[in-house]
Amino acid sequence: MSSAGDSQSNFPTMIIPRGTEIKINQSGQLSIKTPGNLVIQNSGTYSELESTNGSIRIEENVSVEAISVRCAQACFIQGTLTAWRVHAKKIALEDRAKAYIMLQESETLELSKSSRLVGNFANEKEIYLMLGKFTNQLKQLPGNVDLHSPASLVEPPRAVATSFPSMPAPSRNEGELPVQLKQALSILEREVRRPDLDAQSSEALREVVFSLRERNLQRTGMVFREAFAELAVPSDALKNAYELMEEYFRNAPLGAR
Repeated sequence: MSSAGDSQSNFPTMIIPRGTEIKINQSGQLSIKTPGNLVIQNSGTYSELESTNGSIRIEENVSVEAISVRCAQACFIQGTLTAWRVHAKKIALEDRAKAYIMLQESETLELSKSSRLVGNFANEKEIYLMLGKFTNQLKQLPGNVDLHSPASLVEPPRAVATSFPSMPAPSRNEGELPVQLKQALSILEREVRRPDLDAQSSEALREVVFSLRERNLQRTGMVFREAFAELAVPSDALKNAYELMEEYFRNAPLGAR
C-alpha cells in the first residue's frame, strides 16, 4: 500500500509568492495580482489578472475570460483569451491561439500565421463611435453568444448577460435638433455631395452628418472638431457650419456635449 505522502506526490505543488493578492469581487470573479510571472493552466473566468513585474502566459487548450489583464512585460497567449482590456509591453499570440480583446494597449503585437485576433480597439472612444454606427444591427444580435461556437449564432434572441463593464448607450435627443445644429446639418448635407470634395474630407463629414441625423448630440460633440480638422481647404459654407456647431456646443449643457 502506498502511503498518503506517496499519493499526494502525484499532484503539483502550488506556490503563492510573497506579495500576491487574491480577491473575489461581488460577482464571484477571482482577481489575482502577483509580482512575478503568472501562468494560467486551467480555464476560468476572472475579474483581473495582473503581473506587476513579469509576464502572463495562457497555456494551450486553456480558455480564459477576464475584464482586465495587465502585465509589466508580455502577455503570451497559447490558448484562448477573451478580455475587455489587455495592457502589456508585448502581446504575443502563438500557433492556433485566439484572442478577443476590446481594448489592446501594447507597444508590440505579435501574431503567428495560424492565430486570430478580434477587437483591438485603441480606446473607448473608438468603440463608442464604431458601435454607434451599427445601433440597429446590435439590437438584432442574439444574447449570450458563445464566441468559440459558430452554431450559437443561430440561437433565438435573449437578454444579454455579461460580466464586462457596460458601455454607455449613445445619447440621443428624440425631439427636434437645436436651431444651430439644424442649420449646420442642412449645410453639411449639401457640401458632402460636392463632386470636388476629396474622399477623406467626405468621409469625415459623413461622420458628423450621421450623428446629427441620429440626433446623437453626445457623439456629434465628440467627432465634429476632429472631422473639420481633416478638411484641407474648407469652403465658406463649411466654415459657417463649423461656427454654428462650435457656438452650440460651447454653450450647451454638459450632458449634451
